[in-house]
Amino acid sequence: MLEIKGVQELILILYGISVMGYFVDFIQNNRKANVLAFWLLTMVWILQTFFLLYQVFVKQNFPILSINDSLFFYAWVLITFSLIINRVFAVHFLVFFTNVFGFFIMLLNMAGNATGNGSQITIQLVGEILIAHITLALISYGFFTLSFIFSIMFLLQYKLLKNKQSYRLLKRFGDLEGLDRLSFQTVTFGVPSLLISMILGIVWAYSSGAEFYWYDIKIVGSFIVLIVYTIYLFLRLGKGYQGKKISFINSAAFLFLLINFLLFSTLSSFHFSF
Repeated sequence: MLEIKGVQELILILYGISVMGYFVDFIQNNRKANVLAFWLLTMVWILQTFFLLYQVFVKQNFPILSINDSLFFYAWVLITFSLIINRVFAVHFLVFFTNVFGFFIMLLNMAGNATGNGSQITIQLVGEILIAHITLALISYGFFTLSFIFSIMFLLQYKLLKNKQSYRLLKRFGDLEGLDRLSFQTVTFGVPSLLISMILGIVWAYSSGAEFYWYDIKIVGSFIVLIVYTIYLFLRLGKGYQGKKISFINSAAFLFLLINFLLFSTLSSFHFSF
């Protein structure tokens, strides 16, 4: 059982990194990220296929007779379709969203097996989902913080250039184009980290039996943070916002993130408080 739990955790890690890779490719049209995500997802598919064949030929049980078994087979089908789409069609948004949903289904399956089994090892998996949820949320906040710092540096650099102030100080800040690019790239990593964290949090609440309310202020605040940064990406990519304007928007988004983290957490019914 311990070995199976370790493989399940490996599958989640590989799948999570793959989803992030597909998001980077979706936003930046990054071929390297696409290749990495594809091969990580292939490894996930191989491991899932191994479990599927084990169920069919060793346990002589095709995994469709219970809700948890059906979720397992459903996740395997989604991964298979995603790999085919990635190789045959150049539809990056479809691959990304298919894998986000597939990741959610896989988590439901693993959490359902853990709570249904009832053993100490499998129940531990539910606790580790919570740890992963919190860790990824804080990592996403770290990316957003770096993006905010790059935006502030851009605005200060822009002001110094406009006022024709100290060249030595300007050199330490870096060039405007580089700061603008780094601010965008860190948001690109922060958004999928927060999205996966929220998926983990929802699955943990579902599988642990904790009191979970969609209208809890921290949950609502986290969704708004995700929406705000998604709007940032839309304005950047869809509307072509760059430079000073998008830096102000990014700074405002980070201020709301701080409100969500420092204030809304204290008002939440089940999140930590200070």
